[in-house]
Amino acid sequence: MEKLTGLIAAPHTPFDSHGEVNYPVIDQIAEHLIGQGVKGVYVLGTTGEGIHCSVAERKKIAERWVAASHGKLSITLHTGALSIADSLDLSRHAETLDIFATSVIGPCFFKPSSVDDLVEYCRLNAAAAPSKGFYYYHSGMSGLSLDMEQFLIAAADKIPNLSGMKFNSSDMYEFQRCLRVNNGQFDIPFGVDEFLPAGLACGAIGAVGSTYNYAAPLYLRLIDSFNQGNHQDVAACMDKVIAIIRVLVQYGGVAAGKQAMQLHGIDVGDPRRPLRPMTAEQKQDALAKFRAAEFI
Repeated sequence: MEKLTGLIAAPHTPFDSHGEVNYPVIDQIAEHLIGQGVKGVYVLGTTGEGIHCSVAERKKIAERWVAASHGKLSITLHTGALSIADSLDLSRHAETLDIFATSVIGPCFFKPSSVDDLVEYCRLNAAAAPSKGFYYYHSGMSGLSLDMEQFLIAAADKIPNLSGMKFNSSDMYEFQRCLRVNNGQFDIPFGVDEFLPAGLACGAIGAVGSTYNYAAPLYLRLIDSFNQGNHQDVAACMDKVIAIIRVLVQYGGVAAGKQAMQLHGIDVGDPRRPLRPMTAEQKQDALAKFRAAEFI
């Protein structure tokens, strides 16, 4: 099974001043990421505000990413939605596209009450795009607190195209248990940017994150230093990562992260409500703090 390796960016969905999807900017983002050494993209997830977009928009965004990537980025497409009817529609559409895999987060309103219920929900979604790999998106934002090791064990013989799990949790014990299911059968890309050294130490070979959109070279340096055993430089890189994360915590990860793209001359607009857009003063302050971190 092919696995996700290196940095996988979770790109922003660009919106214009009227809040409409700004499709041509996707081309700019793709070109930028390819140039920065990113290996793939996880499209329309949390950072990409997938649940803030209509089904029609999401299909068009997915198509644009395929065209913009020119085969140079591995594309994992998040098709999760509050309605399983929408999710299955999006997954069936994804089956027609030249992408690597589909992925869904657990429903955040009516939730699966057991591991078996979550497995069945994922089985239905994965079956709608049978020629693609399938990754469950494990994130506390869904409100689910099921054991992910047990999920993988239960799903192993029920979801033929199960590739693994996008692991967005700081529970490193659970991460290690997931890596070891069936002697390492599944791909478990690590999804917490500020914990990347811990993920690498535990065995991560791929990482999915939002800050890789605008700070990929910093993380590539961190990974190289980690592999060389240069722990002093890993710590130096983490000084800059922490400075980045402080701004995201202060102003909101999606909103501030979108502003960080301005450092590369890419305007992805403001987030959609209910996320709060930053004021002009806040944007200036965020940019000043990003620049002070000197990660570009």
